[in-house]
Amino acid sequence: MNEQIRAREVRLVGPEGEQVGIVPLERALQLAADVDLDLVEVAPMARPPVCKLMDFGKFKYESALKAREARRNQQQTVIKEMKLRPKIDPHDYETKKGHVVRFLKAGDKVKVTIMFRGREQSRPELGYRLLRRLESEITDLGYVEAAPKQDGRNMIMVLAPHRAVKASAVAATASRGGPRERAEETGAPEAGETPAAGETAAAGETGPTAETSGQ
Repeated sequence: MNEQIRAREVRLVGPEGEQVGIVPLERALQLAADVDLDLVEVAPMARPPVCKLMDFGKFKYESALKAREARRNQQQTVIKEMKLRPKIDPHDYETKKGHVVRFLKAGDKVKVTIMFRGREQSRPELGYRLLRRLESEITDLGYVEAAPKQDGRNMIMVLAPHRAVKASAVAATASRGGPRERAEETGAPEAGETPAAGETAAAGETGPTAETSGQ
């Protein structure tokens, strides 16, 4: 920047992005001084290097603001887990479906796991049918990101919120701000709260589970 530039000539860009052309470094520095701006090397590897006239202090300030805003609006990816049995009681199913709906509305992905025991392992169609039923009942909030797949004694399906649903959740979280926002982003309970029964928060695909299976 300014006197630190070592090239003999530079391709100069004006403060509004207009192309000035190739000029000697001394001329570029004089033009910068005339308008009280900095001469900043924006493409040092070009031949000749490209320099721009700008208020470097203002540029750094605006860049920091944009980066801070991007971090504030960024929502950490959280995957909740819900475990069900293939012969789950209707009431338990509705309760667990309610958790799935709440997770999707919050902008989280949900890993739904069907747990087979004993002879149930010979009836994988029961789990598949249950997952397809759940999929059909949450179509307004999310979609199947990973189709049902047998994994040992379990069958797993991953649901993800629709883009509009997630955007709404991000906006709601950002508008609340404060400690609660951080707690929700990390999936951690606030002071004085305990995780709701049947919920498991995991950063990524794996993590400890606090889920209790439906009987």
